Amino acid sequence: MMMLMDGITTITFFSFLKNKFWAFRQMGFAPSKFQQNESLKFFKLLGTGGGKGFSLWPDFNTYAFLGVWDNNKSADYFLNHNSVIQKFYQKSSTYRTIKMLPVKSHGLWSGQNPFKEQKPPTNISGFPVAVITRATLRPHRLIEFWKSVPHASSAIENAAGVKYFKGIGEWPFVQQATLSIWNSFEDVEKFAYRNKTHSNIIKKTRARRWYKEDLFARFHVLSDSGYIKHII
Repeated sequence: MMMLMDGITTITFFSFLKNKFWAFRQMGFAPSKFQQNESLKFFKLLGTGGGKGFSLWPDFNTYAFLGVWDNNKSADYFLNHNSVIQKFYQKSSTYRTIKMLPVKSHGLWSGQNPFKEQKPPTNISGFPVAVITRATLRPHRLIEFWKSVPHASSAIENAAGVKYFKGIGEWPFVQQATLSIWNSFEDVEKFAYRNKTHSNIIKKTRARRWYKEDLFARFHVLSDSGYIKHII
């Protein structure tokens, strides 16, 4: 099933107990090396939010690599053989790769929509689902946005059906995104439209025009695997 799928998206989280300064430096150095790979159609090397997943203060222990690929074979080859990713594996204390198939996406990320919508296989029923929301904030709306973050974090933390969520982003304070994993799209719908706190924040987002650019994408989760090292 996996080998025949096109438009695969992966996100790998790397956490560091050691080598934290090395990981921070890669935010500036690694992207130019990733650009040399033809099978990688879109990518972002991302920082993450502190606290319970969203915070004004970054999580300097955790970074993420997001990639969009022609197919599953290309994704696996890169993640298993690319020298930069291998170095991340070696220096991190834990890593986790989530592989996803985009099923609905609208908006822009760096001037494009990288997630080509795919028709999921019939035997994918029962798999978890994922959502990526991403935005570039207007500078004069930063304070308003960050004042709303604790409320948004509390809302998703207590939402029915959510399995995992983490704030991610390219630049602290200005370019923000969220990855969340849910039991089903029905749970996502209930949270999006029935949760009063969340719906009020969405209304304020539109009315106050917080975002210069934004994107919303839904995925089926195909696999979720990780590795924890025994650090001495």
